[in-house]
Amino acid sequence: MRPSNPSAGLLIFDWDGTLVDSVAFIAESMRTAASAEGLPVPSVDAARNIVGLGLNEAIKTLYPQICKAQSVALRASFSDIFRCQKNYPCELFDGVRRYLRCWHEAGFTLAVATGKSRAGLQREMQQQQLGEHFDASRCSDETRSKPHPMMLQQLLDELSFVPKRALMIGDTQYDLDMATNAGITSIAVDYGAHTRSRLLEAHPIACVSRFKDLNNHIKEYFEINT
Repeated sequence: MRPSNPSAGLLIFDWDGTLVDSVAFIAESMRTAASAEGLPVPSVDAARNIVGLGLNEAIKTLYPQICKAQSVALRASFSDIFRCQKNYPCELFDGVRRYLRCWHEAGFTLAVATGKSRAGLQREMQQQQLGEHFDASRCSDETRSKPHPMMLQQLLDELSFVPKRALMIGDTQYDLDMATNAGITSIAVDYGAHTRSRLLEAHPIACVSRFKDLNNHIKEYFEINT
């Protein structure tokens, strides 16, 4: 059993671009899928921009005018390319495994809020052997996509936390806007999909360039809000 800690709270992490260095792979998979379906290939920046959204929302963002049949075909093509080319897991960012374990052992409740599908998250959690650290998760195919707050609201309800006792950590404006919409404070990481300047527009309490630098901000936040 984990040690209890009255000052510990709920830490909610995005997955791709925050814990796992997968943004470039996702972007290239979408570009390849678009080419395979005869659609205009999005620029690298445009493809990186949609990382974090649910797949349906990502396709709507890139191709707002395509018909339903084209959207379904692109979704299937992206999923096939992503699974077939991903013979090995993407690397965790430096410090992720160590600090997730430390926070878990310190009594924090850990959760994931991701644009991935449930099947995709389960597969990657098993590959990375990270599942034991997390108490709950929400995926885009079982709730509303970011930046809608439903994903976070459901996690708060399931884990019995109020917004003040939670932090959202993510690499996209979608993560930070979702947190704001749910009344949750956020911390940004600038090594993922979106630029530092864009992240700062969403007013996180901090924006870090190394995963390990989250630790001091997390401790400070929960000490203030105890």
